[in-house]
Amino acid sequence: MDLVPLKLVTIVAESLLEKRLVEEVKRLGAKGYTITPARGEGSRGIRSVDWEGQNIRLETIVSEEVALRILQRLQEEYFPHYAVIAYVENVWVVRGEKYV
Repeated sequence: MDLVPLKLVTIVAESLLEKRLVEEVKRLGAKGYTITPARGEGSRGIRSVDWEGQNIRLETIVSEEVALRILQRLQEEYFPHYAVIAYVENVWVVRGEKYV
């Protein structure tokens, strides 16, 4: 079995950013993504107003180069203005050629 070392980028953000974030990560080189609803509490507390919508968790498996581009874009355009967090994990992927 061939395992390929890649990066799992996870972004937790306001749901109103979903379309924009999907376009960004694809433009920056991601071949695909997964989005799931997300709930929790962070430095900004618990979101209490229903009309704001849920948070989303966007996950994408990418090369290190693409991961760094995504994080840079988030730092420049999203972190200062929105409730967004992101983190990167090392992953070993079967059929990794699909992601680069």
